Amino acid sequence: MYSCCRPSTDLTFFPSEDRLRPPYRRPISALAPSRWPAAAAAAAAAMASSAGGSPVLEAIVIRCAGRQRGRRRRLARDWAIAAIGEAIGGFEQGGEAAAAAAEERRRRAEVVAAAAMTAVLGSGNRVMYKLALVPLKQYPFFLAQLATFGYVVVYFSILYCRYQAGIVTDEMLSVPKTPFLFVGLLEALGAASGMAAGAVLLGAWIPILSQTFLVWQLILSFIFLGRRYRANQVIGCLLVSIGVIITVASGSGCGLSLQNVGIFWALLMIVSFFFQAADTVLKEIIFLDSAKQLKGGSVDLFVVNSFGSAFQAIFICLLLPFLSKLWGISFYELPGYIKDGAACFLHIGKPITGCEGAPMLPLLFVMVNMAFNISMLHLLKISSAVVSCLASTFSVPLSIYAFTLPLPFIGAASPLPARFMLGAAVLIAGLLIYSWTPPAPQRSAASLPPDTFLPQG
Repeated sequence: MYSCCRPSTDLTFFPSEDRLRPPYRRPISALAPSRWPAAAAAAAAAMASSAGGSPVLEAIVIRCAGRQRGRRRRLARDWAIAAIGEAIGGFEQGGEAAAAAAEERRRRAEVVAAAAMTAVLGSGNRVMYKLALVPLKQYPFFLAQLATFGYVVVYFSILYCRYQAGIVTDEMLSVPKTPFLFVGLLEALGAASGMAAGAVLLGAWIPILSQTFLVWQLILSFIFLGRRYRANQVIGCLLVSIGVIITVASGSGCGLSLQNVGIFWALLMIVSFFFQAADTVLKEIIFLDSAKQLKGGSVDLFVVNSFGSAFQAIFICLLLPFLSKLWGISFYELPGYIKDGAACFLHIGKPITGCEGAPMLPLLFVMVNMAFNISMLHLLKISSAVVSCLASTFSVPLSIYAFTLPLPFIGAASPLPARFMLGAAVLIAGLLIYSWTPPAPQRSAASLPPDTFLPQG
């Protein structure tokens, strides 16, 4: 008698578990609420007719039909809420994906801009490095000391201003200082050996031999950072080494060749870049560790530069006996050596032959080198040590071309020999292969899970 209150067979297309099923899995036309009132009215009329016109039965039939209409209305409401919720969730997910993509594009643009600035400053740094040694060729140690102690004064002055402005916090200043001690040691060894070799080597040799910096950095990153590199990166690294070897083999046609200056100075320059590579990898470790200690923050780069330069100055002073032997100067002759170097730098006292260009050229080198170090450390902070190295190596062709120009105080420029250009070409090819990133395999829509959100373009 009361069987009419059960759901009729025309409702089987909407079982109870459909509430939990995504609405897009069933055609929307089948769920359209506009069909339900007519179907309910027709069912009520048919059941009332079959009841023989009894008022009680008619009331029961109408009541059952009303319940069915209410149930259908609730189902329609649940369907609408689920559809709206899914749409809102899709929009939120799409908004988050768009925000993440925009942030990634911004970060890449920042890295590209910092890399371009590093490449330009790196080229200027190499040119000014050789120009600064023109008036101070006999006093490379004095130039190293001038740069070292100048960095300490300038960096700590900037650090103090940033601390007063609230950019540098007490937590940043309280990070462990032991890593900075090793940074200072490596920088002291790299600067001393590089200055000694750079005073003898031809200007074009310096940017070519500096490409061993990339090789050292890959090895040290693999050992201490656990980095793994793709096949094209390894091939690029090998091509860089081959380019350096070809360039070294063409030394007989470069004027002041290796046969004249000796292989020792080239090896000493390569060792100096090993110290510099170890220094940059250690700085990257400092940034990574500080991010953990500062709970997502990062230590200011002037904290790293200031304390690293301070320890570098200390180690330069401690290494004076070793450095004096390296340059053929006894420890007791160092005070007179520094005095003569200061006289040559300032052009005071009796005229000294060969000091033309001081103090302008050494000061320009210190300024450009300081800007280059800040730019490279900023790039290292926002990317990695290898990326900063690659940005620096892109300055190689620029500096090679600059050394072929008639620069002041260096003398008449001569064209580079063919094998020299061949070595440079192989080197640049290695850099391009290393920086190439193979496209990631894309998954088709059919292989994705059914609940994967695919933003529409």
